[in-house]
Amino acid sequence: MEKTTSSIQIRPPCYGNLITILSIDGGGIRGIIPGVILAYLESQLQELDGEDARLADYFDVISGTSTGGLITAMLTAPNENKRPLYAANEITPFYLKQSPQIFRQTRGIFASVMNLVKALVGPKYDGKYLHKLLRGILGGTRLHQTLTSVVIPTFDIKNLQPTIFSSYQVTDAPILDALLSDICIGTSAAPTYLPAYSFENHDQQGNVKEFNLIDGGVAANNPALVAVSEVTKQLLKKNPDFFPMKPMDYDRFLIISIGTGSPKSEHKYNVKKASKWGLVGWLYNNGSTPLVDIFNQGSADMVDFHICVVAEALHSVDNYLRIQVDTLSGDLASVDVSTEKNLENLVKVGEDLLTKTVSRVNVETGSYEPIENGGTYKEALTKFAKLLSDERKLRQSKFVDMKETK
Repeated sequence: MEKTTSSIQIRPPCYGNLITILSIDGGGIRGIIPGVILAYLESQLQELDGEDARLADYFDVISGTSTGGLITAMLTAPNENKRPLYAANEITPFYLKQSPQIFRQTRGIFASVMNLVKALVGPKYDGKYLHKLLRGILGGTRLHQTLTSVVIPTFDIKNLQPTIFSSYQVTDAPILDALLSDICIGTSAAPTYLPAYSFENHDQQGNVKEFNLIDGGVAANNPALVAVSEVTKQLLKKNPDFFPMKPMDYDRFLIISIGTGSPKSEHKYNVKKASKWGLVGWLYNNGSTPLVDIFNQGSADMVDFHICVVAEALHSVDNYLRIQVDTLSGDLASVDVSTEKNLENLVKVGEDLLTKTVSRVNVETGSYEPIENGGTYKEALTKFAKLLSDERKLRQSKFVDMKETK
């Protein structure tokens, strides 16, 4: 199964100095926030390398969970010209247009009661529009056809274990070479919001595997560490694309991890109230789903904490950028309030985030703190764009040199 190729597809890490990873969290309509961030990053790459530059040309791996998995597919699935299906600046308009159809809002004075009833008897949304939309956009594109390697976590509820759809696994496990549309529907099937999703996949040897999937956020709402693990497996296998890097060469990873926001502290759950909740309270409370929110946010923060600890130990913090906002409140903190006002406000959150000072988790306290002289996220992304551009040019130069010497 050969990769789809293009004239400026990224060369393997063996021709350069770094392994480049882009990771995008889950978060429903809050995918608008990374949409804004990614549009800025791609614009900086285009200033350096021309308007045809796309994110898939610079990252060895793009990983995404849930809504991040959808963005991953949009950035890496090939169009008829074997270029990315979507430019980064088309992601936010996509969300603004499609979110009201995916998450149709219940209106009227009894809306909260109706939402509670839905939460008790089934998923809040039937998912039919989303399923049709993804199949229409992604068509027959399969995992092995993405323009760079992707890693998309899901969770199989029949086997009670994560299922990671990884480009790196397709050769050894061709049964995982599923349709991107099926993978995206599976990774976005958030419990209580969208129905669990089942499909069968067939490989060329006639083997059949059934997948019974829910949202990948159950296992890895922040998929950055999953992406690092998939690359590390290749280093252990001595994949020639990564030679001569070693499994412990974590200082050679360049990682941009983009969150979809979390509530500010005073809007998070109150332990006095939570101590009185029963099943209904944990599954549905004041328009939110505490159990799902806690699992997703907890796993995302732990991944960031782990990577920060490793980066500090290896003196490579300058190669790791986590972009997250933890001051959301009200509708902004929801994953499905798709009113025009809320969607526009989410765009503003992303734009404002770009102007904020870069923060990093304090490994002693677990709190996010601004970095002294760290500059803004805009400035950080501009710096990372230069690193990515230089790495790509280095790889291309070495690739040409090696071809000429053969």
